[in-house]
Amino acid sequence: MNNWWRGAVIYQVYPRSFKDTNGDGVGDLPGIVEGLDYIASLGVDAIWISPFFKSPMADFGYDIADYRDVDPLFGTLADFDALLAKAHALGLKVMIDQVLSHCSDQHAWFQESRLSRDNAKADWYVWADPKEDGTPPNNWMSLFGGVAWRWEPRREQYYLHNFLGAQPDLNFHNPAVQQATLDNVQFWLDRGVDGMRLDAINFCFHDAQLRDNPPKPKDQRVGRGFSADNPYAYQYHYYNNTRPEMLPFLERLRGLMDRYADVAALGEISSEDSLATTAEYTGRKRLHMGYSFELLVEDFSAGYIRDTVARLEAAMDDGWPCWAISNHDVPRAVSRWGGAGDDAFAAQLVALVCSLRGSVCLYQGEELGLSEAQVPFELLQDPYGKTFWPNFKGRDGCRTPLPWRDADAGGFSSGKPWLPVPAEHRARSIAAQQADADSVLQHVRRFLRWRRRHPALVLGTIAFLQTDEPVLAFLREHEDQRVLVVFNLSAQAQRWTLPEGLAATALGDHGLPGTRLDGRTLALPARGSWFGVVA
Repeated sequence: MNNWWRGAVIYQVYPRSFKDTNGDGVGDLPGIVEGLDYIASLGVDAIWISPFFKSPMADFGYDIADYRDVDPLFGTLADFDALLAKAHALGLKVMIDQVLSHCSDQHAWFQESRLSRDNAKADWYVWADPKEDGTPPNNWMSLFGGVAWRWEPRREQYYLHNFLGAQPDLNFHNPAVQQATLDNVQFWLDRGVDGMRLDAINFCFHDAQLRDNPPKPKDQRVGRGFSADNPYAYQYHYYNNTRPEMLPFLERLRGLMDRYADVAALGEISSEDSLATTAEYTGRKRLHMGYSFELLVEDFSAGYIRDTVARLEAAMDDGWPCWAISNHDVPRAVSRWGGAGDDAFAAQLVALVCSLRGSVCLYQGEELGLSEAQVPFELLQDPYGKTFWPNFKGRDGCRTPLPWRDADAGGFSSGKPWLPVPAEHRARSIAAQQADADSVLQHVRRFLRWRRRHPALVLGTIAFLQTDEPVLAFLREHEDQRVLVVFNLSAQAQRWTLPEGLAATALGDHGLPGTRLDGRTLALPARGSWFGVVA
């Protein structure tokens, strides 16, 4: 085994918005096949494909109605097999999304379970009797707004949904549910996938006693993936997720995956202490990697990044981290951190996340420096955004189609795209940036290829140096290579002096804006980066 996933750069493909080949305005698997040469040209190691399974699309594929088939909107199983074959021919690993904790209310399992209290699937979901006054069994709230329970008159019971009402939670306390879930994972491993990205993995188990979550004081109503005006923020989520029964199941999952050659599981983790849970969920007997929303926030200070990474490093034993600063659930990083339209900033962000210890998820369009799109309410598709508009505008702003060229619909589709393609994205199209040697795309390509040549940046340990804002500095070390990494996170030039006893020689050819070393002092330009070999 070569553990390809350690230090890998994983490119996230959001199928609805990658490339449409049949003109229906929605991206598809043949579109991904057509775009694989472009992805491979970036110098990434793998792709992660967001859900393409059969689904009524209440949550755009994260509500799965059949875990073992492709939704006709995206193509067929044969299309997926073709995608897998071409990716492997190009040297790309393929990871797919698996949503284990919940499914669609249209799944055959749930359709049977909801009919009665005594059918074969009766205990496959989280059912509970109402209180004496008819209200839900406890105070749990849904992350997408409102109570986490929905009434089913045929059973005269409530069922649990931590997300949309159309996404009932499976009952992982039932051994048959665990086995059926593992069987679904095995179906795709047998088909040849190289790994799984596990959505909301810490939500699989609930408290079997259905105890109320304790209230959270107003000054602490903050979280990742939800805002303070969401009633979900009003509670500590001790009982509706992140339960201790999850650990033995993770070990069963790892046991299954270890039967296959060099595959990997990446868990998405969002808990009351996501860093601690990530450390607990990863390691030789559990998940290969874990990532959280801790860098998918508004704070972009050097201190916050340093403290976040250092806290995970301190908590982790034999686990392996994975970092992301953008994905399909949060505003794009260049906008979230105040640098929209700044090419040097967009390139620096990719270099920064790819220089931290661990693996990396890059979200499609990040390599183009795409900003968050402004989608008007009348064109909004995301039910989460519709519920919380206008304070929270949902996730559509980061999900708009990838601009392939400066043309109608950005060259994404010959039809009307499911979300609009902003003019500012068309100006940053793949075709335009391919032709510009100084574009964000070309800088990212150059950096990713350069990174591969430096084992310290791919596999090395990390140790942060004390710096004042806005400078972030750390050492990466692997075997006999030590690399000093320094970033100026501001739009103003900065100077930083190397600590006493530390000498380094500049590493060139990484494609980022130049930084001058004057004696032991670095003259960092705006958004400047510096890499040096430590003697």
